[in-house]
Amino acid sequence: MSSIRVIAAHVFDQAMILDAVGPLQVFSSVNDELALRGQPPAYRVLLTANAPGPVTTSSGLRLHADGGLADWPDLGLDTLLVSGGWGVDGAAADGVLLGALRDLEPQIRRLGSICSGALVLAASGLLDGRPATTHWSRVEQLQREYPAVRVLGDRLHTHAPTPGPEGDPHLFTSAGVTAGIDLALSLVEADVGPNLARAAARRLVMFLRRPGGQNQFSAFLEPTLERAPRLAELLAWIPGNLTADLSLEALAQRANMSTRSFSRLFRDQLGSTPAAYVERVRVEAARAELAASGPDASVGAVARAAGFGHPETMRRAFHRYLGVGPSDYAARFGSTLAP
Repeated sequence: MSSIRVIAAHVFDQAMILDAVGPLQVFSSVNDELALRGQPPAYRVLLTANAPGPVTTSSGLRLHADGGLADWPDLGLDTLLVSGGWGVDGAAADGVLLGALRDLEPQIRRLGSICSGALVLAASGLLDGRPATTHWSRVEQLQREYPAVRVLGDRLHTHAPTPGPEGDPHLFTSAGVTAGIDLALSLVEADVGPNLARAAARRLVMFLRRPGGQNQFSAFLEPTLERAPRLAELLAWIPGNLTADLSLEALAQRANMSTRSFSRLFRDQLGSTPAAYVERVRVEAARAELAASGPDASVGAVARAAGFGHPETMRRAFHRYLGVGPSDYAARFGSTLAP
């Protein structure tokens, strides 16, 4: 029997294209990393729909499904991920699809959903009594229409190494779009260990793999959405550029403002100095990486990647904001998945 795991994303008319291709690219990136190491691929990725052939996504772009529902038993599926998107309500009312999911569930190792695809799994009855999350805009709908589901609206995903009140290794869900990538990285970590998961994240130029229990709105994204519309573009840029020059002068220049006007606007809209905000973002990024890496994390490497430069600088910041040092944080809250 082949050791390659077959991973499929299931799409439908008006599905969101990133819900399908984002997670699948994670598994493909693992194969790329393995190829560089002279090792065979770990995954085969494909797309399914109710029938093989072209499917029009909500972006207007068309995907080509490799197989249909009737092909599921012959594809050797290890994992199936149901996409979300504007067409999800129609998919959730599709009795043929729901029946096929119910038939597939006991025959497959892992069955999950991306974004609002949780509504499809909920409509099939497979999420009854189980923890589930979905895109923040659909949480209320999931709670209202499927009261038997234990909705955890503040999580990124509900995949866990062992069954529990907040997650499951067999049947799981994820929040919006990029959370599907976090879910895929969690599945990779469970399959082949954290080192390859981190390598895939680096290949995708992702700073870190966010733990599933993290809130859908991180500390450095909430202000972008609600409180600082004039600074939104800058605030969205900062988390992905933590090693860049984030001094007051550099940030003001990027915002096309004088340092005086920039500092005043920043304090008015965010209640913080730019320096204090950047430090909080760096703490959040380092905290999440330590939680994902576990007690074996290199504090020095995390400090450099988060833009602190020196571990002592990060240690002082951790004590200010979290009341605990980086090493202790990693030991207490780090991933328990085996390498």
